Amino acid sequence: MSAKSTKTLSMQKTQKPHNPQHLQMLHPQIIVLDFGSQYTQLIARRLREMGIYTEIMPYFESAESIKAKNPRGLILSGGPASVYEKDAYKPDSEIFTLGIPILGICYGMQFIAHFFGGQVAKSSAQEFGKANLTIIDSQGIFSGVKQDCVVWMSHSDKVIALPSGFIAIGSSENSEICAIADFTRKIYALQFHPEVVHSECGAQILENFARKICGASNEWNMHNFAEIEIAKVRKIVGLEEMDCHADFDKSARNDNKNSNNTACHTERSEVSQ
Repeated sequence: MSAKSTKTLSMQKTQKPHNPQHLQMLHPQIIVLDFGSQYTQLIARRLREMGIYTEIMPYFESAESIKAKNPRGLILSGGPASVYEKDAYKPDSEIFTLGIPILGICYGMQFIAHFFGGQVAKSSAQEFGKANLTIIDSQGIFSGVKQDCVVWMSHSDKVIALPSGFIAIGSSENSEICAIADFTRKIYALQFHPEVVHSECGAQILENFARKICGASNEWNMHNFAEIEIAKVRKIVGLEEMDCHADFDKSARNDNKNSNNTACHTERSEVSQ
């Protein structure tokens, strides 16, 4: 046996059988709705680094298509617009009836506040850079987060009146309401960006939301992703091969039939002569 054949046989023996349970990871644990933030990809990256499979979808994605993916939670990203503007980006309002936890970040917070009857206005002092987070309520998303940790702000609007059903759970020097929560509906919102490295407790905050509040699995990794994609390709190729074989068999039968007809016609012609 050649060295190449031996290597191929060895790879076949050591290759792990396909695990059907990995197909359960085809649906994301967390979906991020993108409102045009420069940090949207970073939100997904931070969660994936924790082993939490996360997908990004446009802000206008229908609640029905989000539901079809069966996520454990939803994050509304930041964005450059103002929620009180006429053409402000607005997601499908039905996302709030899906029964899954929701986290709004920056613009996402302002949209949540505006949607539920709070008040958002332009800040007298724009906030770009580091700020200290004063935690008012440490349950839920701030569980285990230290007091006065540094967070990264990047906004010119802010929430100035709480929406119905929400309480303030965090503040900063420039934003009296920089974090809010509705514990009953499991809707949280942050004015700062936990996804950037400048927010020293940001990773812990995101993990609290995804793991403790949403109950998301953290078993995803690139190896699992590769297995899933390979399985999907094999399925497509397998179906195509079946179709090709079916077409080939049909063509072969037609060729045989035509050949037999030609042979019979030839035999009859020879006999008549």
